[in-house]
Amino acid sequence: MTTPLAHLDKRLQVAKGDGQVDLLLMNAHLINVLSGSIQKTHIAIYGDQFVGFGDYPAQKRIDLAGAYVCPGLFDGHVHIESSYLVPQEFARAVVPRGTTSVVIDPHEIANVLGLEGIRYMLDETEVLPLDVYMMLPSCVPSTNMETSGARLTSADLEMFLGIDRVLGVGEMMNFPGVIERDPEVLKKILIANRKRIDGHSPGLTGRDLSAYVSAGIRSDHETTDPDEAREKLENGMHLMIREGTTARNLEALLPAITSTNSRRAFFVTDDRHPLDLRDDGHVDAIVRKAMRHGLDPILAVQMASLNAAEYFRLEHSGGIAPGYQADLLVLDDLRDFKVRDVYKKGKLVARGGRMIAKRLPRANSGIRSTVNTHWMLIQDMKVADKGKDVRVIDIVPDQIYTKASVARLKAVDGYLESDISRDILKAVVVERHMASGQVGVGFVRGFGLKKGAMASTVSHDSHNIVAVGTSDDEILAAAIEIVKLRGGQVVVEQGALVEAMPLPIAGLMTEKPLHEVAKTVERLTNACRRLGSALHDPFMALSFISLPVIPELKLTNRGLVDVTAFKAVPLYVD
Repeated sequence: MTTPLAHLDKRLQVAKGDGQVDLLLMNAHLINVLSGSIQKTHIAIYGDQFVGFGDYPAQKRIDLAGAYVCPGLFDGHVHIESSYLVPQEFARAVVPRGTTSVVIDPHEIANVLGLEGIRYMLDETEVLPLDVYMMLPSCVPSTNMETSGARLTSADLEMFLGIDRVLGVGEMMNFPGVIERDPEVLKKILIANRKRIDGHSPGLTGRDLSAYVSAGIRSDHETTDPDEAREKLENGMHLMIREGTTARNLEALLPAITSTNSRRAFFVTDDRHPLDLRDDGHVDAIVRKAMRHGLDPILAVQMASLNAAEYFRLEHSGGIAPGYQADLLVLDDLRDFKVRDVYKKGKLVARGGRMIAKRLPRANSGIRSTVNTHWMLIQDMKVADKGKDVRVIDIVPDQIYTKASVARLKAVDGYLESDISRDILKAVVVERHMASGQVGVGFVRGFGLKKGAMASTVSHDSHNIVAVGTSDDEILAAAIEIVKLRGGQVVVEQGALVEAMPLPIAGLMTEKPLHEVAKTVERLTNACRRLGSALHDPFMALSFISLPVIPELKLTNRGLVDVTAFKAVPLYVD
């Protein structure tokens, strides 16, 4: 067995030219993100590391004939659960697209399963052709205005911080708790102990931002405006430029990026849907879009690789140079940025959009059933007419934030109903963790349904059952179908199931591969469109109407939340 000392000695000997490297990639146009240049060279790899440039004695030589080579791509903040895929199938989906490293926040599964969910994600990502690092979910639950499946304290999280792959504390969504110095929130900051603390501070400015950053929080992925981006950069934050499925901020934020500040910015997907993964890609899609909108190609690749690695203090990753981990992509054309080959730790792992390995290792972690509901009745979903205006959640297409408005709704037999003519539909959130029987009821505008209903156990952040529909009967039918599935997404019409996607793992994920999941999502989306919805992704929009940390108005199992004021508000306007 080779000792670490012997391996280092041999690697240095080979790097010096006194021995054979394992692989020499010849005649490459190297996109050198460390020097900010493109150079024609040979790239030498020994073991899992780059060892030098130029001609070397080699066991294997591959002539790239002028193809471009760049570092493997890095997603600096992603919830794997939002892809609906288990980690192995997620890796199978993104590695052929050029992603070789991700930083996950298991916030979604932790809100359902607590510590069991974190352990599941650690176990299932330990041996993959993808480096999976973790930031610990700091807000489980995200607020006290909803019911989640677990409540994690600083003491619960601290036990994981000794694990090398755990890089710190994840998105600190409870920014009011930071600013107002909530003791438990501050304890979660302190346990990071010089590891990274990610931020989550939409619209935060001025002295509140100063207080937030003073806590040691050094990044933000909720920035949507270039002026906001500049202020956060000026205050010492790293800018995570998010381009997911619902939240697409790249185009808006690029005007804030210059050649002198770009090293403080990197790309993240946060939540990326199966159809986008299949049809558009992952981080590679962000690079292409950034270049289309005028970003210098070298800066685009740098922001997709080195910048994230350096923010997370992963000094072995993100570049191509001696001593760096040998993660690289081969591209025929820089502007097209279509990935041909993917090498992970010096080994070819994907070619032509497909993984080389037919199977990826599974830890086979067991997950208990997570849909536990009280018996639901139609009465739980009725709203007595008080003859006053009600608050309405307004969907903003392609964003996870919503707007707030008011409306007077018609009543039938003394109860308010959906107003299809004005696209104001009833929405409910049913608690599904403790079988408490709590049902939050509100109204939402923007789904466009003319008949039927849709429901899901994917509902950020606590992932209770969320449903929207044209009548109480349809909504109840959809919620009951969800319980029958033990988690998933459904569309119903006239009380009958039209389409369904079972998500048996925490009500969030399936073991099916991307192509099957994507086809099911297409069927669900098409079913929603047949019912009248014009939204690009109706289920993604549905999943975010219950997120009580993103403005303006949201609905949880406990009722409406005015996120701007960070407090519960009644349905009726006084």
